[in-house]
This record gives sequence, C-alpha cells and structure tokens, in this order.
Amino acid sequence: MNGLTTTVGSNRSAYLKGDRSVSAPRLVAANTPAAMGAGRARGRTPLKVVAARVAGVEIPNAKKVEVSLTYIFGIGPTTAKKIMTKTGVENKRTKDLSEDDLSKLRKEVEDGGYLIEGDLRRFTAMNIKRLIEIQCYRGKRHQMSLPVRGQKTKTNARTRKGKKKTVAGKKK
Repeated sequence: MNGLTTTVGSNRSAYLKGDRSVSAPRLVAANTPAAMGAGRARGRTPLKVVAARVAGVEIPNAKKVEVSLTYIFGIGPTTAKKIMTKTGVENKRTKDLSEDDLSKLRKEVEDGGYLIEGDLRRFTAMNIKRLIEIQCYRGKRHQMSLPVRGQKTKTNARTRKGKKKTVAGKKK
C-alpha cells in the first residue's frame, strides 16, 4: 500500500463497511518506530529536548543566548546583555550551553532582582488599577478603553477602542 501500513489491531473492514462506531485506521510509514510497535508510551524512543527552562519559561535551543533570554517577559536585549556579562556566559546557541552555564543564568535571572513574568504583569495591573481608583485623567482613559498618552481619537485608535461600532445617522 505505497510504503504505508495500517496499525495492528485496527478494524479496517468494519470501518469501510460503514460502521462508524469503529475509528478510522491510522496509516503510518512501514519503517517507523510507530509501525514497529515502539512508541513514547512504552518509553522506547527518547524525547528530544527542544528548549531550556529559565524562570518558568522555555527558551529556544536553536537561538543564541542573548536572543533566547528575551523570550522571558520583562527581559529585553539590554537586560539580556547585562545578565550575560554578570554571569560570564558566552553568546553561543542555547543548546551548546553546559549545565553549569544554564544554572548560572537561572540563578541570575531569578535572584538578580529583575521584575519578570507574573510579578511584572501583576505590578503593571496594580499600577493601572491604582490610576483608575484615584480617578485621574489617565485612569479614566484606561477605564473608557481609550488611548492614554494624548493620541487623537477622531479617526484612529482602533486598537484601543476595539472593532468599529456602527451608529445610525440622523434622518432629515
């Protein structure tokens, strides 16, 4: 069947006769581990690590460390460079880092006094909530979902205001 085989135990004939209570047979290549009976469920094929975990975020393995660190919310290019100089880690691909280098990065990011991830999101949300509570101009703009920093709203500001709402015109 063109280099493909059905999985063992599938009820192909019942499915083809129209019995929809039987699931469709799964086609797999004949020379793959799945066709030979091996699979992750049985623990025979090792899982390949595709990302390192720093501060609860998976940073990509294929990118350089400087770029990978920017995947963490609250760490931009400048902060990533600072972290790398403090730890003494070279700017190579993340997959090429030793376990020692990764632990240095983890320790610096988590214990270095940086506001990242959930803490930074919470901090920002609390600031907006405080502005709304004290009823200042910026707080009112946040409350009405309008631009806060002085932009004009007659024609643009669709990102902040949301999708256009049609209003019926006056009759003459």
